[in-house]
This record gives sequence, structure tokens and C-alpha cells, in this order.
Amino acid sequence: MPVKTPAPGDLEPIEKASQDELRALQLQRLQWSLQHAYDNVPHYKAAFDAKGVHPSDLKELADLAKFPFTTKKDLRDNYPFGMFAVPREQVSRIHASSGTTGKPTVVGYTQRDIDTWANLVARSLRAAGTRAGDIVHIAYGYGLFTGGLGAHYGAERLGCTVIPMSGGQTEKQVQLIQDFKPDVIMVTPSYMQVIIEEFARQGLDARDCSLKVGVFGAEPWTEAMRAEIESKAGIDALDIYGLSEVMGPGVANECIESKDGPVIWEDHFYPEIIDPETGEVLPDGSEGELVFTSLSKEALPVIRYRTRDLTRLLPPTSRSMRRMGKIVGRSDDMLIIRGVNLFPTQIEELVLREPGLSGQYQIVVSRDGHLDAVEVRCELSSAAVGTADIAVIAKSLQHRIKTLIGVSTKVLIGPPDSIERTLVGKARRVIDHRPK
Repeated sequence: MPVKTPAPGDLEPIEKASQDELRALQLQRLQWSLQHAYDNVPHYKAAFDAKGVHPSDLKELADLAKFPFTTKKDLRDNYPFGMFAVPREQVSRIHASSGTTGKPTVVGYTQRDIDTWANLVARSLRAAGTRAGDIVHIAYGYGLFTGGLGAHYGAERLGCTVIPMSGGQTEKQVQLIQDFKPDVIMVTPSYMQVIIEEFARQGLDARDCSLKVGVFGAEPWTEAMRAEIESKAGIDALDIYGLSEVMGPGVANECIESKDGPVIWEDHFYPEIIDPETGEVLPDGSEGELVFTSLSKEALPVIRYRTRDLTRLLPPTSRSMRRMGKIVGRSDDMLIIRGVNLFPTQIEELVLREPGLSGQYQIVVSRDGHLDAVEVRCELSSAAVGTADIAVIAKSLQHRIKTLIGVSTKVLIGPPDSIERTLVGKARRVIDHRPK
């Protein structure tokens, strides 16, 4: 693959700063972020007070370990705007990801936050080899999901021409790539595989198209998938990492000259690796759960947010900041389906809303070609339910899952007692047949 090595003038000073300079900036920003959260978010004041810590207790970066964690549950418990640290009138934009009981996890941004986000996605794209004047085809979903708009604003900030295609309409994706001749595509890696297949279906070779770089995120992917995409599309495939609670895409990004794991933009996000069982901070290089503290966010500061992603912190290479290894799993039961976060409990709550069902269920995940397929198996509460009624219940549940969670599923309803029971330990709610 061709590689664009950046000239020194392409980098921001912080990207090549000394470790002393970077750590001094992090300490200054971390002290501000803790105080900002404590002063303006009742949840954080109560959590800090309950643990007996105050922002002034942070004298050095290691002192962050004294402070409490933040979890997705905290955001849900304070739905919708309880975690905001500025008046709602100062929030320029709201994004959200799917949540239980139909309530999403809500995040907000001030105008300054939006500018920071755009700058970091622009930095990420530059690290991936993109330059001003390039055409960027964005096939992430637009809307409440942070992917589409996050990528869009960053590409514009870099000075690129943006094609806001969004997801779906695969045949049209290929047509526009052929007609508009973009240099870069931003999309989930699994959907990129589908686009490559569509090229072949149309009798075209994806390697002959204009694309040079792919920036892929929103779901875990392997080195084997990178090799396959690069081979079949003739592009450099780079990994972008982010999550809505911390910012969105652009928290970290791989550099095209090294392709050795996403560089965490540590001037805005302070990373830790913890033991997921004990919460103890682990040394760099150890595998554990990734935790982030925001250093510059105004509307929604997050303090020690538990991402549940299992990975390692790696030493700097192409930039002055640490990298994260490939995500090897999660410390909770969340599934990632085509870029959408799905918890089994979300399915459970919707199954329990259907009066004709017993409440027992299983989620079967498989790989249909290059895309994930989800089958929800449940059972009737009574054998007296007729065939026509079963079809109505299945259609209703399928619609609720799609509307409230954002995942397309196939719903199968069996007779009473047809779902596997367990007498010891946890019920087997998820059967994941996807290749590891």
C-alpha cells in the first residue's frame, strides 16, 4: 500500500511535544475538568463527596485514581440532561446512543466542544493520510449517532470536499464512488466489505476506483480484515476510535506511516487501564479495561468513564502520545451489531412488554456475508395463542427493537418452554456464532 509520511509542518506542536510538556498540559487540564464537573454537575459533586475527594486533591496525574468512576448507568440515571455542566441554552448540539427502556444515553456539546471535536477528527484524518482538497465519502449513519456528523465536521475542518452519503443504498454508494471519485471513505469495516462485494456484483474491480484511504470505526475489527480490505480495495485501511460518551469518533486514530494502533489524543482525553474486577490502575502494557477522563469538554465532562473495552496502552511511536492496542473484548455483556450497541437487557425489556410472551429469550448473532445478523428467539406464555396472533406478536417485537434500539432482527416465537433453561448460574441469553 502507498504510505504518506507527514512533513513536520503537517503536525500540531502537541503531536511532537516532549513527555514533560504533554504531562504538564494534562495535569493543568485535568485539574480544570475535575473542578468544572464538581462545581456544575450535581452527580459529580455527590460522587466526589461520597468518596471523600475534592478536585484540589489532584496534585499529580496519579492522584486521579482517588476519584470515582463514571458508568453508562450514571448517564441513564440522569436522563436526559442531568449530566450537563452548562445551562441547556449553551448546548449547541445533542447526540444520543441507544439505551434501555427506549431511553438513549444523551450527550451534549457547546460550540467550543463542537470546534474541538471537528479539530480532533481533522487531526485524525490527517494522521490517516488525508489532506485538504481531498474528497471524503462518508457512509457512517447521520442523525443522533455521532459517526456521520462527527466525521463530516472534521473532514470539512481539514478542508476536504465532503460527500454526506450516510449508510445503506449500497448500489448507489458504488455509483457515487465511481462518479464523484472520492479519495477517502469513512465507514464501518464490515460495510466496506459489502461495498467491495457490490463492486464485484456490478462487474467492477474495487481496486480500480479512486479510493486511496479508508478510515474505519464504530465496531471492532481484526488485522485479517484490514489485510482483506486493503487487498480487495487497493487502499490503506486505518482504525479510528471513539464513543459518544467521551466525544464521538476521533478520540484516537491510527497513523498511516505506522498502522500500529490508534494514537489517543492525550491532550484532550486522559486514558487509564484498570483491572475490570478491582478497579485498580494497571501499568502501561497490561491488558485491562480502558477508562477515559475528558480534559477539555464543557457541556459533558466525563470523569474516569468506564468504556468496558478491553485493550492495552502502548508506548508512543509516530506521535508523542500513547497508542491503544486492538480491542480484544468487553468487560460487560454489550454486543456491537453493525456499529450499534446492544445489551441483552434491552431485548429482555421489550420481550416483557409483549403480553403473549413468557419473558424467556435468546439472542443468536451470526455473520451473514460480511454483516452481522441477529435472531431473537422467544416463547409463548400459553399454547392457546393462534398462528395469526403469533405473527402479529413477532412483527410488533421486531418493530419495537428496530425503533427503540436501532437494530434489524428476525424474531422467532416458539411454544411454551421451548427456550433453553438453566438451573445453575446465568441463563444463556446470547449465542454468538460470529468468527472471533
